[in-house]
Amino acid sequence: MPPFGHPLNQEARAVSCVRLPPPRILLVEDTPVQARLLLDHLSGGAWRVDHVETGAEALRRLGEPPLPDVLLLDIMLPDMSGMDILRKIRAEAAAIGVVVITSNGSVALAVDAMRAGADDFLVKPFSRERLLVTLRNVIDHQHLSREVESLRENLGIAAFQGFVGSSAAMQRVYRRIEASSASGATVFITGESGTGKELAAEALHRNSPRAKGRFVALNCGAIPRDLMESEIFGHVKGAFTGAIADRDGAATQADGGTLFLDEICEMDFNLQSKLLRFLQSGVVQRVGDDRPRPVDVRIVCATNRDPLAEVRAGRFREDLYYRLHVIPLRMPALRERGGDVLELADHYLARINAEEHKNFRGFTPDAAQAMLAHSWPGNVRELVNVLRNIVVLNQGSEITLTMLPAPLNLSGESVESPAPPRAVPPPEREEEAIPRQEDIEPLWQVERRAIERAILACGGNVPRAAALLRVSPSTLYRKKQMWEEGGR
Repeated sequence: MPPFGHPLNQEARAVSCVRLPPPRILLVEDTPVQARLLLDHLSGGAWRVDHVETGAEALRRLGEPPLPDVLLLDIMLPDMSGMDILRKIRAEAAAIGVVVITSNGSVALAVDAMRAGADDFLVKPFSRERLLVTLRNVIDHQHLSREVESLRENLGIAAFQGFVGSSAAMQRVYRRIEASSASGATVFITGESGTGKELAAEALHRNSPRAKGRFVALNCGAIPRDLMESEIFGHVKGAFTGAIADRDGAATQADGGTLFLDEICEMDFNLQSKLLRFLQSGVVQRVGDDRPRPVDVRIVCATNRDPLAEVRAGRFREDLYYRLHVIPLRMPALRERGGDVLELADHYLARINAEEHKNFRGFTPDAAQAMLAHSWPGNVRELVNVLRNIVVLNQGSEITLTMLPAPLNLSGESVESPAPPRAVPPPEREEEAIPRQEDIEPLWQVERRAIERAILACGGNVPRAAALLRVSPSTLYRKKQMWEEGGR
């Protein structure tokens, strides 16, 4: 999550236009000593804490406004199980974070609580630091969920101007496009390849007063350097070899509309000065022509590079950067968009089904989990290609884990030919081939080492490690919790 002062967090907090009140925490704990200890741990924090001792008191308190933001819930209460309270909260869809508290011998019960909708759990005894970190994580999640809900109410949400996705990252994109569309200011779009930069530029044009004008896109990295000036500004007959007629450039074609300069950092350095002069003057001069012509265009540009790094490296003019970088718009990578992966997969699966005359209706749970765990380095473009690969090569009504191509499914067929297995040399002496009893590791140590290696290989991404190990993420979280507490 970005640090507190990060612009994305500032923008998200501006959604509500009001200062958020201190979070309210309701502690449900019947043991006086444990309750006093927890209240002492929570003292001095930026929250308000109430305490009740029974399940009946908790239910009564939950029936009165204002509702708590987080419930610290002991599972073992004198009059009822904390699980009953948890199920009631989730059945009523109350926007309350729940952290369950269990004894050291009730880890399985805590896992059941997670499945029933708890946000996290704490196993007694736990430290003050562990309690505070857990509470802050749940509170941050609650705030983010409310911001997303607010954005959904204001925007319409799952689909916007050709985009699909309801994640908080995409809500910020939708808001920025809507807020800047009416302006004539230049928009500078950044993001990895395949994140939808041109789609964002088209959305800006369609939402703007220039929507009746033309949207002209020019890829600065796909046009030969010698022809780039002519492509932007046009040329007159005879201006150079092959110029057999007068031709308007992209800037003139977009007069009254929007000119989209994709991969702007690929533009030749010498041509950048001419683009800067055009932006400052609003006139174009065709190659070989001595008559300047005024045009009225809005500029939207994009790059998959770091533009400031290009400026520092001397490949992009600093004055041109600041002329273009008026309204920044960052397109998030697919790995930053959470559940949008499955929303996009459903959307494109329906489209590809129609094109390929197939009838896939969705994904099995393990296939969906593998899709969520994948890092998608090629972003939405990679997702579309994977889906087309699956639809073309398979038959059925559901996409299963075995249908996913490598590396989404490590048991699937690899693109590259597998290397032949290495021959294992025979032992030099017979006695070395027989393992000794003292060399045998306990199974839990072998399992722990395999899990920790998988998580490390996945850069700390537990869901992705779980998908590769073919287990549920909750299994890994539970085992990590036991190891942290000194168990096996």
